[in-house]
Amino acid sequence: MPHITPLTEEDLPDYRDEFAAMAAGAGYVPNSFWTLGRRPQILDAVRTLAQAVFSGSVDPGLKSLVAVMSSYGAGCKYCQAHQAVASLHRGVTQDKLDALASFEHSPLFSDADRAALRLAFASGQQPNGATAQHFDDLRHHFDDGELVEICAVIALFGFLNRWNETVATELEDVPVTVASKHLDGLRWEPGRHRPN
Repeated sequence: MPHITPLTEEDLPDYRDEFAAMAAGAGYVPNSFWTLGRRPQILDAVRTLAQAVFSGSVDPGLKSLVAVMSSYGAGCKYCQAHQAVASLHRGVTQDKLDALASFEHSPLFSDADRAALRLAFASGQQPNGATAQHFDDLRHHFDDGELVEICAVIALFGFLNRWNETVATELEDVPVTVASKHLDGLRWEPGRHRPN
């Protein structure tokens, strides 16, 4: 059960059409929106930042995998599950998502993928494990603007990981199903986000 009582659709009428479209496309509205919505300016700012972070020249599927791995490093089950769903929507194959735990050795991952995922995992941990070597490895594949994009994903999920772990946001059915099936190698389980 979340530590902050979520709002309902009736409480956020200004978002009704937008959330309905989201539910139709993804199959759910993130429950974090129903608690963040108690301060709509914060909800709007997070959503605007997320849109900016997921734009740019770095592959959106890789960005979602970076979000999964930084959330794994931070221990946020909610964000791991959500970004597993997002990875599939952004073109990551089921086989590649299934192999995420073995990204270092799986032929499904490129050297660029590996460099980004290494940084993501190290950066998600507390204390932050990012090193100069991570960036030396990344510079073989990405320019500085693309490094900003990758680091922005990690930073965005730093906020979202802390929010959802602190509030104990309840997971929706779709992310639970996807994460249970595809993140087994990361020993995924819903933890404090278990649906009631």
